[in-house]
Amino acid sequence: MAWSIAQVARMSKVTSRTLRHYDSIGLLPPAWIGDNGYRYYEKEQVHRLQQILLLRDLGLGLDVVADMLNGTDQLTILRNHHRWLQDERQRLDRLANTVARTIEELEGGDEVKMEELFDGFDAAKQKEYEAQLVDRFGDGVKEHIASGKKRWQGATKADADSFMQEWQDVVTRATELFTANTPVDAPEAVELVERHHRWICLSWTPNKDSYAGLAGLYLEDEFKPQLDVHAEGTAQWMHDAMTHYAQTRL
Repeated sequence: MAWSIAQVARMSKVTSRTLRHYDSIGLLPPAWIGDNGYRYYEKEQVHRLQQILLLRDLGLGLDVVADMLNGTDQLTILRNHHRWLQDERQRLDRLANTVARTIEELEGGDEVKMEELFDGFDAAKQKEYEAQLVDRFGDGVKEHIASGKKRWQGATKADADSFMQEWQDVVTRATELFTANTPVDAPEAVELVERHHRWICLSWTPNKDSYAGLAGLYLEDEFKPQLDVHAEGTAQWMHDAMTHYAQTRL
């Protein structure tokens, strides 16, 4: 018996993106790949995924998980994990300090800068996500990541709130246009995508190819639910509108 990558993602509550990343680093190759290009997993791979998730839940990094599953000396693994625990203790101390400073701000104290709001949060997950973007789009995406981080240096919580509100407003408008069966080349659709493009440019400046690539990401597990929250199909409509915009305006 075999399951598709979508079925495994749904059962395990792990995104398809993560499963593809596990494959790309050799941690969890599928049992086979169909003629349609889809990955399929059999019981052996499902059991291995369960072990991966259990070890990840303990806080182990992917490299340590791979070592444990592939039979590296256990003493070496424990020593490495001990070092990780010491680093994690320091991170939790920073996180506690971040929360304390946020409480002070909410109680009327000095405003906390944007980058300081996230001191102590899990940088490993962010690095993993960035690595997946590089795997998918090539080394050129590194410039976009660095540019985005630079643009947000010194930003405040108010800046972050405004940024996220604009995203919610774009999603709301996209839902309205989708449910109204608005063609993706209609003036109001183009106007919305231009607004979205300006919003993206607050973090990084996409060209034709990278903006079309972003449209593709909106159909994947991490973003699709955000766009389809009020009407299923909004993500596909937004993808098509962004793709049209990239091909005709960028």
